[in-house]
Amino acid sequence: MTEHELTRRQALLTGAAAATAAALPARAAPAGDLAFLTLGDWGRDGASHQRDVADAMGRRAAAIGSSFVVAVGDNFYDSGVQTVHDAQWKTSYEDVYVAPTLQTPWYVALGNHDYRGNPQAQLDYARTSPRWRMPARYWRERVAGPGGQAVDLFILDTSPLVVRYATSLDKEDAVIRANVMSQDVPAQKQWLETELAASDAPWKLVFGHHPVFSGGKHGNTAELVAWLKPLLEQHGVQAYVCGHDHDLQHIVSGPVHYICSGAGSEVRPVKAIPGTRFCIERSGFTSYSLSKDLLSVDFVDYQGQVVHTARVPRQRVPAHA
Repeated sequence: MTEHELTRRQALLTGAAAATAAALPARAAPAGDLAFLTLGDWGRDGASHQRDVADAMGRRAAAIGSSFVVAVGDNFYDSGVQTVHDAQWKTSYEDVYVAPTLQTPWYVALGNHDYRGNPQAQLDYARTSPRWRMPARYWRERVAGPGGQAVDLFILDTSPLVVRYATSLDKEDAVIRANVMSQDVPAQKQWLETELAASDAPWKLVFGHHPVFSGGKHGNTAELVAWLKPLLEQHGVQAYVCGHDHDLQHIVSGPVHYICSGAGSEVRPVKAIPGTRFCIERSGFTSYSLSKDLLSVDFVDYQGQVVHTARVPRQRVPAHA
């Protein structure tokens, strides 16, 4: 795709989003479907549309019967939290996501801004909170899907996988550098490879903070393109969901759908790249309805309007391909 074609596609995508924002109603998930929400890049003491997004999430969760939330990192700006008693637990989380329909499990990944603080504090908070779930820095969560079929959620800790955090000489990145260097990258990679190979779930969804592909500020993550993309394809993963870039994006590369849900508060410009089906610079989140053979992903803005819907089919591949 040439630069001119990408620019034209960007204009079409942005125009289509604006035209449909007020036209697409919230749809309840069909009976028996698994419904949930995903949010990224959010913790700003309620500012920059964070509270608006939270309110829209509460309404959407009620409409679809959401079972849980997946938070894909950068949970607290600008420098994470230090302890389980940090003020931001209330100002950026407990006092913001107050809707009864959001008092469900939150499966939470760490982002690079969380690595600027004390990541262990977020694991420790999971031992005190009825909804904050972070049993480890990376793990597999199996949930029941339609008809009782298994759905495997793989939560990654992507900051240690990005080389520049361990090699940066920038003084502002010193804390991140120390934190990521304390992690065993080969162990996490081996864990995911082993877990994906062992999974017999018909649906496999992987979540992490950094994008594989992105038309946002940070762009593609080279380390994930080289290592994670082939792994997702090899093991029949249907979708990879991330944040880091502060926008909403839907990109398709090969059989995998790449969803960016990094618009939980502040947003930044985004453009179309090869594979882009949708992108928009607007605060919001993503909403999921999973049936036996189809995952419907609604991109919802901070006003509660659905601005794009992705249809992700279940791949029929051998369980241990």
